[in-house]
Amino acid sequence: FLIQIMGNQVFVTQVTGSTSIQAADSTAINGSITPTDKRIGFLGLGLMGSGIVSNLLKMGHVVTVWNRTAEKCDLFIQEGARLGRTPAEVASMCDITFSCVSDPKAARDLVLGPSGVLQGIRPGKCYIEMSTVDPETITELSQVITSRGGRFLEAPVAGSQQLSNDGMLVILAAGDRTVYEDCSSCFQAMGKTSFFLGEAGNAARMMLILNMVQGSFMATIAEGLTLAQATGQSQQTFLDILCQGQMASTFVDQKCQNILQGNFKPDYYLKHIQKDLRLAISMGDTANHPTPMAAAANEVYKRAKALDQSDNDISAVYRAYIH
Repeated sequence: FLIQIMGNQVFVTQVTGSTSIQAADSTAINGSITPTDKRIGFLGLGLMGSGIVSNLLKMGHVVTVWNRTAEKCDLFIQEGARLGRTPAEVASMCDITFSCVSDPKAARDLVLGPSGVLQGIRPGKCYIEMSTVDPETITELSQVITSRGGRFLEAPVAGSQQLSNDGMLVILAAGDRTVYEDCSSCFQAMGKTSFFLGEAGNAARMMLILNMVQGSFMATIAEGLTLAQATGQSQQTFLDILCQGQMASTFVDQKCQNILQGNFKPDYYLKHIQKDLRLAISMGDTANHPTPMAAAANEVYKRAKALDQSDNDISAVYRAYIH
């Protein structure tokens, strides 16, 4: 391990073969963040993007926003953001443009579609894809951005709406290392830790594996809660016992409490975790690696989607077991 202090960040580097895995502790040593003087663009103001933009603005970054539904920009304009009329205009006006949208199709359309990012890319412009997509989409976007002289980084985030609002996301970055370093203050504003994982595509792979595990785990918790009920056991007691054992976590506690209260307000959309499971299973196919647990969980989420739970929280997978 190599520990370096650079500006406000602590870098812990572990060299594994040819890949340097780096975590940056976003807790600034002197308690404050010096925002970059680069102009920041942000495309996509959904559950994750909204919290990220708020934190970028709070920490003094100059941010230009765009969203497919324009009204979502209004709140951020009031907080000091500038408004971009198209993705191309944002990319053209800004030094570093972030994107955080729902799926691979949305990510591609944002770059390659009419008035898309690609039309605003000039040599030296940075584009950062924060959406959770497959590695093939990342490779394609990286190639088209760099073909125009742009610089590309992927930086999907592990977390939820609450963690996004709190600036406590975990950022997985890969691609152009110099872009990662240029985004230092941005990543400090939005997350508690960032990891640099090497070449573009690696962050997408790692993110899909993490969400595959989380989605499968959530389905298993829901299965346990409903089996407790079906066998005459108290669901609350099951939760109390679970939270005293080795599997205790804020995730388990919050998701189970939400289920018991019938509160499925989205913190992470169920349709998005099902998309992530599907992409992870496909990645397993490509690597000829079995993913039977993810495949089983995916079927349960598909059942939940058929019961109109797509726009609820991932904990609404519970409802797939009670119909």
